[in-house]
Amino acid sequence: MKTTDEVGRLSANFQAMVGAIEERERQIVHVGLHDGLTGLPNRKLFVEQLSRALARRKDGEQLLVAYVDLDDFKLVNDTLGHPAGDSLLRQTAEHLGERLPDAQIARLGGDEFAILIDGIEPEANLAALADEMQACFGRAIVIDGQTIEASASIGIAIAPGDGEDGVTLMKNADLALYRSKHDGKAGHHFFEPALDEQARMRREMELDLRTAIRDGGFELYFQPLYNLRDDRLEGFEALIRWPHPRRGMIGPAEFIPLAEETGLIVPIGEWVLHEACRAATRWPDDLTVAVNISPRQFVSSGLSSTVLQALGRSGLSPSRLELEITESVFITNVEKTLGALHGLRDLGVKIALDDFGTGYSSLSYLRSFPFDKVKIDRSFVRDLTEEGNAHAVIRAITTLAEALGMVTLAEGVELPEQREILRREGCQFIQGFLLSEPVAERCLSDLIGDYAEYQPAAIRA
Repeated sequence: MKTTDEVGRLSANFQAMVGAIEERERQIVHVGLHDGLTGLPNRKLFVEQLSRALARRKDGEQLLVAYVDLDDFKLVNDTLGHPAGDSLLRQTAEHLGERLPDAQIARLGGDEFAILIDGIEPEANLAALADEMQACFGRAIVIDGQTIEASASIGIAIAPGDGEDGVTLMKNADLALYRSKHDGKAGHHFFEPALDEQARMRREMELDLRTAIRDGGFELYFQPLYNLRDDRLEGFEALIRWPHPRRGMIGPAEFIPLAEETGLIVPIGEWVLHEACRAATRWPDDLTVAVNISPRQFVSSGLSSTVLQALGRSGLSPSRLELEITESVFITNVEKTLGALHGLRDLGVKIALDDFGTGYSSLSYLRSFPFDKVKIDRSFVRDLTEEGNAHAVIRAITTLAEALGMVTLAEGVELPEQREILRREGCQFIQGFLLSEPVAERCLSDLIGDYAEYQPAAIRA
């Protein structure tokens, strides 16, 4: 028979076991509702907090939902490593808690945070509140001795005007964030009804892009590249166009950014490479074809294989293919980029640096990799006929390129005066409307014939 002491010990052990189970359940619930890295509420808990805040909102009161996306967070991970990125996220969470003590803050995932502020009076200055949130990120953070500028883009939705339920408010805050990121770094944007329509159109265009990729709905146009020193046609640059079944011809400036964002630029770029090589095999053997390679396409794993397949299937000599890249491909990992460029060069193709002079590190890239060609941005060419230092800039670029064993091509040449200045300043190649607008492939044979028969005399006129 159990004594009173034994019953007491059993009771105490049972109570301890119940307490441990309850504590374990609390821990499980906490883990399920909080971010493991920062300790902030996660998306699930934030949705619940938002629902409760909306339910208790009084007439006349406003409620703010902000989506926050850290600028260049991927660059921090790529250059300093994931531990540095984790440290940035933790410090950001702590700083937001300190600066916005009355707000509910959550980490939604990745580098995205959410801020909820309720009980806002009708006469409150929402613009000042947005500036206060923005100021939380305008600071430098030191991680492992490296200084990081921790700026962010913010999208804001306000209840009840932008929605009276959590789903609508979060969707609209996300749309405002997209607009803020599109406008540039370190800024904020309030939701506007037009953003919803823009999102619908963007989604519709994405679906149409996928259909065009599947059905071969694109066309290539070609613009002449002219050799000023030899007075002859050098080749063509391949430029994509999209003859939309309802909207007519759409230029690349309208759909390429969306293709980059969605990753659709990779299959589009593959199609361009194959079609450009195929078309070039129908030209005289001394004409080259230049193809733009997007940053997203460049970092994809299969670019070298795509180039090899395009050359192999078309039978085009590698020496007749030129790949144009912009310096933005160097941003994430310079060593990896240089390795990829050397790999492409080993295939026998030429590599050109496009839009030279528009970035901050072009000169260092010229020293890092032996490009075959440097394309001078059209902004310098446009200024040639005006007062200023454009002549000196062109002369400096051509002199530097020649010293490094590279040739130069000027883009956007529209006037005979620009052509003659470029010739005088040592630029070897030109491209622009002075020669021809981009033309469809079916028109190329006539254009090539015109250049062969008349162009040397015409280009000097």
